[in-house]
Amino acid sequence: MTTNIADIIENTKEIYMTDSSLDTLMDFERVLDELDVYVFSNWKLGELVAGPQYEKYFVTCTFMWPYKKMPDPRGGERLLNYDCEVTYQKSMLETPTKVEDQGDFEAGSKMPKLKKSPVWLVSITMPKELMRDIKQGSLELEGTTIDLEDIDKAYEEGEDNDVYKDEDNA
Repeated sequence: MTTNIADIIENTKEIYMTDSSLDTLMDFERVLDELDVYVFSNWKLGELVAGPQYEKYFVTCTFMWPYKKMPDPRGGERLLNYDCEVTYQKSMLETPTKVEDQGDFEAGSKMPKLKKSPVWLVSITMPKELMRDIKQGSLELEGTTIDLEDIDKAYEEGEDNDVYKDEDNA
């Protein structure tokens, strides 16, 4: 499979044209961050090349890395524990060469020749439910779901102060 720089640019343009795609990518990235995928080497270097692609229950994004900077597969393994699907694929990225003379153009056109560079493509299919759970900030402790927003609101409203007052009176 060959990846073309023009297709990547078109995908980026489509993302910026719709707010829902940006929101989805923010949720997607939040999951990667919360699951500590970025602690594994080279995961921070990935660039989005395709997606988000929506299915009924899943969202798929494909990221690209330089061939010599393959992301550590242990990061992908971490996602498998959360019902994500991760696939790795070797590919070639076509980019225009720097034009210095007439020989750098395609024959009979004004388009520069394309050079191919090896890359890794990593496709991640993530459940929408996982993205929703992490977005809401819920935390499961001993079978009970606690909404972190409720805890933050309690601190803001001073409800935690009542606990300390009861201890002082005892």
